Amino acid sequence: MTLYLGTGISLQATEVVVAAHTIGEVARRVGIGVETVRFYEREGLVASPPRSASGYRLFPDEAVDRLRFVRRAKELGFTLDEIRSLLDLRVRPGAACDDVREIAVARLADVETRIADLRRIAEVLGRLVTACDADRDTTDCPILDAIAPEVRDA
Repeated sequence: MTLYLGTGISLQATEVVVAAHTIGEVARRVGIGVETVRFYEREGLVASPPRSASGYRLFPDEAVDRLRFVRRAKELGFTLDEIRSLLDLRVRPGAACDDVREIAVARLADVETRIADLRRIAEVLGRLVTACDADRDTTDCPILDAIAPEVRDA
């Protein structure tokens, strides 16, 4: 649209269209629940959007992208604090990829520790299941004894 203000003076107006999404639409697009969007909003992982004239809170496309990032980071096992740091590093001018790597290395170490713990648990449970004679009375059950030996002695 061009606005003519007088001889030789014109003003070119450009229309800026910003996509806006309701919380339900954001949740569907990201693949999370509406309450999860609200939770991430309370946690400061996504900004609270302004209300429209009709009273709806309308999220910009950036919020959808940011929430997709949060969802994927959660799938990879990052904590909310780590995700906050990653989001900050993602937009901070001059931030180094090494800082991101440091967070990922720490998360990987935690995941490997949990995997080792789960393998030990599986080994113990496997031995208990093998030791269990299903025809036995529960007063002599090795699985129950291993879970709460002090209950049997009381």
